[in-house]
Amino acid sequence: MKFRDYYETLGVPRTATLDDIKGAYRKLARKYHPDVSKTKDTEERFKEVGEAYAVLKDPEKRAAYDKFGEHWKAGEEFTPPPHRDGGGFEFRPSGGMGGEGADFSDFFESLFGRGGPAGGARDPRGGARRRSVDLRGDDQHAEVVIDLEDAYRGARRSLRMRMPTIDEHGHVVMRERTLEVTIPKGIRAGQHLRLAGQGGPGLGDGPAGDLFLEIAFAPHGRYSVDGRDVTVDLPLAPWEAALGTSVRLPTPGGEIQLTVPPKSTAGRKLRLKGRGIPGDPPGDLYAVVSIALPHADTDAARDAYRAMAKAFATFDARENLER
Repeated sequence: MKFRDYYETLGVPRTATLDDIKGAYRKLARKYHPDVSKTKDTEERFKEVGEAYAVLKDPEKRAAYDKFGEHWKAGEEFTPPPHRDGGGFEFRPSGGMGGEGADFSDFFESLFGRGGPAGGARDPRGGARRRSVDLRGDDQHAEVVIDLEDAYRGARRSLRMRMPTIDEHGHVVMRERTLEVTIPKGIRAGQHLRLAGQGGPGLGDGPAGDLFLEIAFAPHGRYSVDGRDVTVDLPLAPWEAALGTSVRLPTPGGEIQLTVPPKSTAGRKLRLKGRGIPGDPPGDLYAVVSIALPHADTDAARDAYRAMAKAFATFDARENLER
């Protein structure tokens, strides 16, 4: 008989973890499920996937298979191991795919014995009975873009998404769905919202998967965000920066009155503790000073600049260039 490479059947390496094997099995079982796929070889491929999974998911059977199959390649003539009945590897049906009533290949039975009644179960009409399988649906992932202000106060959003569903004929089709999503106060960019049961549809009695929404902030003309900290530009007139002042500053959480200390230079960061994105602890808001110069577009304005030049005759704005 021909050697069957169960790893190749599931499309996983021989070093695959149990989670890798489960994930590959679910994907292929869904692809070749008779209620979903209508291709000519669906039934056979469905059986092959189930048989490979029945072996590789079980540590003992997988170890036996690896031992006997380490010198064989898929399709090569295979000689069954002798005295398999005394080898301590017994297949016990566990229900579902690869369970009781499964008609496994001769190759499988040469290693593990019979997996169920000979020839498999039949339906009352005389045909081969389809194995039922309950599979959880795939988790779906999407990105949702919100305004920074939504993270400060929370929000509700209606999202229209195209997602896979199973129609009345058992076919997987893409349909548009509208979901009402609650954006919690204090959410950060990069966080995920989990909507249980809103992902891909399950097969049989399997539950639907989950929908994971990754949060992103829409670009903002005033604010930049780093984690929970928010930064805003604070333009000041030269005399405000030099003498100090109190200014009104809009923030995503509302307008505040900010005290600017004297001798504030361009680039100075004024920290407003706890005024960033809410949380435990909340982030901070940083107002970064920039100097806004009046235009010298009138005689009075030019005279004022000349007076400043005389008043600050010893000031060298470029004294640090050579340092």
